[in-house]
Amino acid sequence: MSSERSAHAVEGVDFQRYTAAQARELREEVEYIFRDSYIDAIESGEEFESPEAFMHRFDAYTDPARAGAFELVIARFDGEPCGQAWGWPLTARTGWWVGLHLEAGDPATFTAESGSRTFAFSELMVRKQFTRKGIARALHDELLAARPEQRATLLVDPENQRAYGNYRRWGWHRVGTLRPDWPDAPQFDVLLRDLPLGGTR
Repeated sequence: MSSERSAHAVEGVDFQRYTAAQARELREEVEYIFRDSYIDAIESGEEFESPEAFMHRFDAYTDPARAGAFELVIARFDGEPCGQAWGWPLTARTGWWVGLHLEAGDPATFTAESGSRTFAFSELMVRKQFTRKGIARALHDELLAARPEQRATLLVDPENQRAYGNYRRWGWHRVGTLRPDWPDAPQFDVLLRDLPLGGTR
């Protein structure tokens, strides 16, 4: 674990990084952050958005048999958890791209992974009371700033205009659509951006 500061650090907020094994020890905290970040989504009643489904995915991501280089960053304000982000590099055996509908280019070439080509930016969330303070951007940069991969990818709900707008401003662009191989998963837009982060504002 480390507590390096983000290039877009927010006053009073510290960031800690955790491996998959360390993240599993923080399972209750991870769920707490999720429940307080996705209140509206949880109340929608959609099974994919339920805390149980979310934590099932988290358990799969951090499973010692498959976790690999999973990395979690938690933001804390005066010691209180206020947000989190995580992801991992895609390997040649990844199932991340299954179901991808690419807008342009050769799918086989685009989805070829080596373990050092693409970082999957899986989750980014901030508890409701801490939103609009720059914490989401700081978490985003904290997780990605030191990544050695060539590019990063993420999935975003096309109807989530606020998140979509943020990612656009942060240097991401749409390359296609994908429905993850999870029960009740919706269809997402697939976004991509080059690494390292550089000076995108």
